Amino acid sequence: MSTIVVFGAGGTAGSRVVAEAADRGHRVIAAVRRPEATSYLPDGVRTVTGDATSERSVRELAPDADALVVAIGGGERGLWRSAAETLVTTLRSLPAAPRIIHLGGGSTLLTPRGTRFLDEPDFPEQYRDSALGQADALDYYRSSADGVRWTYVSPPPLEFHPGDRTGHYRTGTDEPVTDDQGRSVLTYEDLAVAIVDEIEQPRYVNTRFTAAY
Repeated sequence: MSTIVVFGAGGTAGSRVVAEAADRGHRVIAAVRRPEATSYLPDGVRTVTGDATSERSVRELAPDADALVVAIGGGERGLWRSAAETLVTTLRSLPAAPRIIHLGGGSTLLTPRGTRFLDEPDFPEQYRDSALGQADALDYYRSSADGVRWTYVSPPPLEFHPGDRTGHYRTGTDEPVTDDQGRSVLTYEDLAVAIVDEIEQPRYVNTRFTAAY
């Protein structure tokens, strides 16, 4: 059994990671900004006020944790890099730091031409700031996270939605995992499966992975 802290536990992705980890018997701490609004989380999950961009929050929650899952959301570009910087710099000061599992953006994956999906001319403008923010976080991990164990997780760039938990998926690294029709599809539920699988049996330490059917 691991102790898993999930920042952004009240969101669409975070709540599913919480449910998946709790169902497998892990000790789960749901870190949210408004604990009173998370009554729908599973029984036995400890809910606390927490913020991945706060050094104080990270320092309070990290010592007893095996993994810190970052599943935060928001529209400001600087949010995700701020979380990455806070986590990395704070964990470096701890004698036994947990691993970071950062749920990032699918738009940072590469097209067949080797360019990022977020750089495509038809990329929706309303999502650009958050996509660039997630790209900034990935760049930071890759360039500045020495001495800390991290994993950046990207869902499919387009077809990613709530649905059924099948427990099946395939993984890749910087390009979307596609089926025979060229589609890259995954549910939030099965991304949660992939994340908890990675916590239990690490395969992508200090790198990025993606998953799809």
